[in-house]
Formats: sequence, C-alpha cells, structure tokens
Amino acid sequence: MAANGACFIADGFLPVFGRDMKSTAGGLRKNPISFPSRPSAVFADQTPAPGDAEGGRLDKMREAGAGVSKLFDNSEVEKIERRSLKDYLEQSKALIRSDGGPPRWFSPLECGSPLESSPLLLFLPGIDGVGLGLILHHQTLGKLFDVWCLHIPVADRTTFTELVELVEITVRSENHRLPNKPIYLVGESLGGCLALAVAARNPDIDLVLILANPAISVNKSPLQAVIPLLSLMPDKLHFSLLFMLGLMIGDPLRMVFGDAEKGLPLQQRVGEILQGLVSLSSYLSVHSDIFPRETLLWKLKMLQTVSTFSNSCLDAIKAETLILSSGKVQLLSSQKECERLFHAVPNCEIRKFTNSGHFLFLEDGVDLMTIIKGVRFYRRTKYLNYALDYIPLTSLEYKKATEPFRWVDFATCPVMLSTLEDKKIVRGLAGIPSEGPVLFVGYHMLLGIETIPLTLHFMDERNITLRALAHPMMFKRPTGGNLLDISMYDIIRLMGAVPVSSTNFYKLMSSKSHILLYPGGMREALHRKGEEYKLFWPEQTEFVRIAARFGAKIIPFGVIGEDDIGQVVIDYNDLMRIPYFRNHIVENTKYAAKARTDDTGGEVANQPVHMPGILPKLPGRFYYLFGKPIETEGRYQELREKEKARELYLQVKSEVESNIAYLKEKRKNDPYRNILARLLYLGRHGFTSEVPTFEL
Repeated sequence: MAANGACFIADGFLPVFGRDMKSTAGGLRKNPISFPSRPSAVFADQTPAPGDAEGGRLDKMREAGAGVSKLFDNSEVEKIERRSLKDYLEQSKALIRSDGGPPRWFSPLECGSPLESSPLLLFLPGIDGVGLGLILHHQTLGKLFDVWCLHIPVADRTTFTELVELVEITVRSENHRLPNKPIYLVGESLGGCLALAVAARNPDIDLVLILANPAISVNKSPLQAVIPLLSLMPDKLHFSLLFMLGLMIGDPLRMVFGDAEKGLPLQQRVGEILQGLVSLSSYLSVHSDIFPRETLLWKLKMLQTVSTFSNSCLDAIKAETLILSSGKVQLLSSQKECERLFHAVPNCEIRKFTNSGHFLFLEDGVDLMTIIKGVRFYRRTKYLNYALDYIPLTSLEYKKATEPFRWVDFATCPVMLSTLEDKKIVRGLAGIPSEGPVLFVGYHMLLGIETIPLTLHFMDERNITLRALAHPMMFKRPTGGNLLDISMYDIIRLMGAVPVSSTNFYKLMSSKSHILLYPGGMREALHRKGEEYKLFWPEQTEFVRIAARFGAKIIPFGVIGEDDIGQVVIDYNDLMRIPYFRNHIVENTKYAAKARTDDTGGEVANQPVHMPGILPKLPGRFYYLFGKPIETEGRYQELREKEKARELYLQVKSEVESNIAYLKEKRKNDPYRNILARLLYLGRHGFTSEVPTFEL
C-alpha cells in the first residue's frame, strides 16, 4: 500500500491505528490526509497479527490459484487475543483525545496483513462516528479482508450527503484500481444507511453490503419526541449520557457478562464480571466526550434526513445485501423495519438475533466472520467460487457450530468401520486417505440424519472437512411456498457444503478435497414406506468420469440405523391423497431450486418437496462401513468410454449395497445396539468411553 497516511497516537496509549498523523514536532498535523488517500498500516511488534469442451473451460478454473483453505492458517487465528467492551472504551477515549479535521479512513494495526488478493472492507460507523465498532472483530476480519474504518471527528459537521460523496470517492477509486474484486461495505445504524445510499448511486460497482440494524425507521421512532426536548437541556444534564449509553450498547449488563469467558472456574468468572462492571462505570465519561449536546443534536437531526434518503433509493440497489437484525432495539431500528427492507431490496438475505441490542458488533457471542462464512458472503472475485473461497472453521467456530448437534452423535453412538489396503475391516477411520481428492459415495438415510455423525467423526478423528454436494434449495432463497427459511442451512454451508453441480464438483476435485456425494439425493432421504436402504441412483455416470480426470480415489460406503430411530407412517403417496397437503407439495416443489435444470435426472432430480410423517423410536445405533478405495489414477482415457464408465459406476453401486447388507447382518450381534444397554455401559465405564460393538 502507499506510504502516505497518518497514525493516531496518544501519550501512553498502545499505537493500534495504522496512520502516522504525528508531525516532526511531535504533535498532530493540523491538516490530516485528504479523504481519497489510501491508508497505510504501520505494524508494531507487540501488536498480535492475528464433456471435453466443458473440461477445457474448467481446466482454466483449475489454474485460477490457491483457495483460501490452502492459504488460511487456523493456528494464527487460535492465538488471537480476545477483545472486549473495555478495549472499545479505552481506544475510543484515545482516538478522540486530539480529534479534529475532516472524516478520514484508518486501518487498525491489529488487523494485521490480509491474505493476498483479499477484498477491501470499508466499515461505516453508527451514530458514534468513532469507527471502532468492529474492534472485537478486527483480528479475525484482518486475515481475510483489507480493513478500513471511517472515523468522523466529534466536532465534525459534515452532512449526510457529503459523507455519501466521500465514501463514494473511495469506492470508485478502489474499484478503478481493482475492478475485478468486490468491495464490502459494513455499516451499523447510521453507517448502514450510508452504505445503502452509496450502493444506490453506484449500481454498476460490485458491492457487498452487510448492514447491522440500519437506521431506516427513525421517522417512526420515539426519537421524534426526544429531539426538541434535548435542545432545551443543559450541557451537564446526565440524561443525554444515559440515553446514548442505552442506545449504543443496548444491554450493558449482557455485554459485561458476555466478556466473562465461558468455561472458566466460577471464582475466576465472577472476578471477570466484577472487573467488567468496574471498567464500564469507569469509562462512562467517554460517551459524554463522544456525544456533547451539540454533536448529539446534530446527529439525531441528520438521522431524519438519512431515513428519508435511504428509503427513497431502495429500488436502485443491486448489490448483494445481508441484514443483521437485533430483537432488543427500541429507537433507531426494529426487526419489523428490517423485514421491510429485506423484502424491498433485491438479492438480500437477513439474519435475526433475538436477544441482541442495537450495536450488535460489540456483543460477545456475535462473530461477524462466522456469519459471513455461514451465509457464504465471502468471495475474492466477481463470482463466488465455492471451492476456492471456502474458509475453514477455527476450532472455536467448530465447537460452537457443532455443539447443538452433539446429542445426535450421543444418541446414535455411531460405529465407524473402514477398509485397509489389504481389505481388512477395522474400527475407526484408519482406512481413509489423508490426501485428496477423495470421493465418498453412499446411501442417504431418512432425512439425511447420518450426515451429522459422519461430519463430526471425520473432523474429530481425522481433521478432515467433508465437502458435501448438497441440494441447491439449501443455497437459494425460494420466491414463494412454505419452505424452511434458508438460514436454517447456515450450519451446512459453514461446514463446507456446496450446491450440487458438475462445475462445483470439478472445482472441488481440482482443490483436492474430500467430497461427499449422494447419487440418490433427496429421493432416498425422503423415501416412501418400505423403501429403507433401497438405492435410487440416476443413470448418469458423470461422477465416475470427473473422478477419473483427477485420479481421485472413490470410496463406496454404506450406512444403516434409520429403522432404529423412526418409521415412516405417512409418505408422499399418502400426502398426495389429501388436497390440503397436495397443494402445499405442488407449491413448494414449484418454488424450490432444482437439483438439475435439464430432464436427464429422472425421479431423483425432480423429487417433490415434502415432509413425511415419522413415528420416532427409542434410538438404536448407526453403523457406517467405508469400503476399500477404488483407484482411478491413470484410467481417465479408459473411463471416457461410456461402457467402461458404466461398469465402474455399477461396481460402486454394488459395493454400497454390499456394505449395507454386511452391516445389517453384523448389527444383529451387537449387544449395545439399544440405547439403554449403552447407557448402562457408559455409567460403569465413564461417558467418554468408547462403547464396544460386534466382533469384526
């Protein structure tokens, strides 16, 4: 980056801002950098750096470059020092101590050096204007974005229209410099409206908007009655301070208690809570410095203009947009207004945080990088590359994401069997190759519930991320019907799943991934009565040819246990006889994304979207058997022949059926197939013990 720029440094304060605003005399420059200048970062040692025709086209994608997962070092992320509300208050105090001049960008030192080819992220602050609203996220975001934050000095009186023009100058300049990269605008409150206005004025620039509680409903809020009263209040009146404190942090006690790290001994956690309360009370004066009466009045009046301006330009917005909506917001925004914005803006997603306050990014437990991963909003080029743009989970993210699903693993106590090179079957995943590309092809149990223990055990035992080829309806919001909200599938996307397609399959192969494929798809997962363990595979053999192109190992696997946890009592045929359910099925199928856009997929590709009626059972046990890897290295020319490819395809299918038959026979001899027997065993030997199974 360019060497021009400035650094905010206050006496006795750790230099965490990447600007050098000090003059040779040691004071602050009277004329800081002009707005369009690109900020430079000054890093301190003590600061932690946190067919064949199609094949020819796709070969170019293979050479596009290394994916994020190959460049991203999770070990560095694990060392990141956790920030808190105290850090926000301390750094805000230092930042406004010698404030002055026009609005300008700074890049926090703690963001460190982003990966090569990382996109630009511009943070647009809320009503406080300090620019430190992402302080809890600087280190994680800094690994994958070039982070710039906008600082608006306390005494500055730049109008909203002028702020829009200033941000617009930066956006256009950076887009001209790097036209093939997206620019992220992350705005909270007032900053959210600023992002909307910039996007509306620049529909041809590739922008990605992330808006936390945008202040689009001020004209309908109680602030209308507060503004006239505030203009009559004395400067020393504490009302404005208390008012803004509640506005900014929403729920101060929630944030303080959140700062006390979970998992610590009770005495230590109580100590952290008390320390947080002391810190909060000690730094309340910071807010009176940020919001003197004149500044508060100026910004509240600006919000009236902001709301009107933003609502008038929604139709012009073409940018990808993600709205983060808090449930405990009383003044500047509301979930109802965020819902209205969600429906008004094309290409928009929304995520709701029911127990959060207005300044979402300052709350413990809200991780912006994890949200971006789950929504699949991270990309480094004009188009999202599901293979190369995937960001692996950190250990903390993995723990938080999988914790709600651990009960499935406990209830089903899966037995994982794999096959070694000498065809010996062993318990565990020792027979699974560490290096990809590897393709796992198997049977999809009822509701796809087997994928939960499968994914967990591959990560826990082998640290292998299974990249599942999933139904497109988990990635594309339906335009109608009564389908599940797409946010329900965030965990699936977070774990690395991609929409099933030949192109995405090819990209995953080229990145040497471990890929999970269910040829039977939703037809097997939503099977009818009496169809347990029956394969519904299409006639196409394309996965064999693509696997051979990359010399991938194909591992057929069987899984059983669905008949031990539930029984289908009302299936598709039953539902179609009832007019009410028939209408819903037809409507949902119409609006759901299709697995294939052509007519070659037959019943598998055109599966009606419905939910069978299932009678639960006392949980039994899941059993998995992974067969011996089938080598395709050196067989590409051979498997280009349709008959040869079909032979291998049928071999894989036959081995899946054989694995299922083997497991069904062997589980008869498992004394711990029933959950009660397993609980008794665990009670005697400890709940971390491995429960035995049948003899191999």
